[in-house]
Amino acid sequence: MNDLVSRWRASFLTGLAIALPAVISIAVVRWLFGTISNVTDTLLILVPREWTHARDGDGQMYWYWSLCALVLAAILITLLGRLARNYLGRRLIKIVDDTLLAVPLLNKIYGMVKQVNEAFTSGKKSSFKQVVLVEFPRAGQFSVGFLTGERQQGLPARTDGNLVSVFVPTTPNPTSGFLVMLPENEVTKLDMSVADGLKFIISLGAIAPEAPPAAGLKRE
Repeated sequence: MNDLVSRWRASFLTGLAIALPAVISIAVVRWLFGTISNVTDTLLILVPREWTHARDGDGQMYWYWSLCALVLAAILITLLGRLARNYLGRRLIKIVDDTLLAVPLLNKIYGMVKQVNEAFTSGKKSSFKQVVLVEFPRAGQFSVGFLTGERQQGLPARTDGNLVSVFVPTTPNPTSGFLVMLPENEVTKLDMSVADGLKFIISLGAIAPEAPPAAGLKRE
């Protein structure tokens, strides 16, 4: 009986290891689709609810109408990008920007989101310039982070040498984290691509880069 239970457990764990990535991927796609649909569904406000929702408009929106709304949103975003390529479009976008930045409270939120968005989508070098190793949250403990800015000479600092900006993300969600300012000589560059660094963090350290990090340590 014990041997039967052991074999069942081994088979179950093997099957779970095979099925889990697919299940998680499908769950993430469904969550992402549902989250985006909550925003894009409003584009169909002019379509009668009796057409788009179950139970004569009282139920949930049919999935194919949500898909239509998503496609419509993609088309509108493409047209907006096309509009931004000519002079008139840039002027209209600037007018909208100035209007939103003139509204109290909204201007703080919009301005912050716009700056962050431009930092990640501009044609300049990637905001995540280099994967680094820093002593964080205290001396003797190390965290993987991303170098986001070098030689922050304009900031007041009582440290020797130039400061650099390092973003230390949380795991497994790298969209939040901590911004730390460190002297250059306290930042260790790793021979690791930004993509490998993100995979390392998201996987809780289970997916290590092909080359050992220690082989590529490089002091600033």
